[in-house]
Amino acid sequence: MATTSTAVDDSGSAPTRRATYQDVLEAPAHRVAEIVDGTLYTHPRPAMPHALASSSLGTDLSNPFQFGRGGPGGWWIIDEPELHLSEDILVPDLAGWRRERMPDYPDTAYVTLAPDWVCEVLSASTRRLDLHVKRPVYAREEVRHLWLVDPTDRTLEAFELREGQWVLIASAKDDDPISIRPFDAITFSLGDLWP
Repeated sequence: MATTSTAVDDSGSAPTRRATYQDVLEAPAHRVAEIVDGTLYTHPRPAMPHALASSSLGTDLSNPFQFGRGGPGGWWIIDEPELHLSEDILVPDLAGWRRERMPDYPDTAYVTLAPDWVCEVLSASTRRLDLHVKRPVYAREEVRHLWLVDPTDRTLEAFELREGQWVLIASAKDDDPISIRPFDAITFSLGDLWP
């Protein structure tokens, strides 16, 4: 389950300070730490179905889009990058940048340029954070595409940002063929993501 923490006063009712990057650095190594709107969220490393879905999707996209094998290339596809977007620190399951926007791969621990595409793999410990806390930040930062993968329901929902709002552009289930923007130059089976 996700843990939320900020420094609170003795009554436990009001934050006394906003979380900082130091809080992220001091989080236990076995937990993912993120900050949204001054609040530190920590959650456990992904369970195996979550990890398989994320890894498999990264593989399906990296070959054609990062390496140009059977696809157009022109992207950086990264697992769990640390994003510093304004004062927020997010760690999506996957993110992608068009190389025309980020021609040089960063030599830093985090990225300050918002991705062109983000994928969040939903789990019991991150569902609320991904859907209700992080998604508005991605919209504010003008991430163009957001995919939500649910390994329990074996689904994918793809959204496109239009006039600051997320618009559902595609949904898929089980082993449906996937050819969805911004990666519609290829087709792969959603079934690749499930055991």
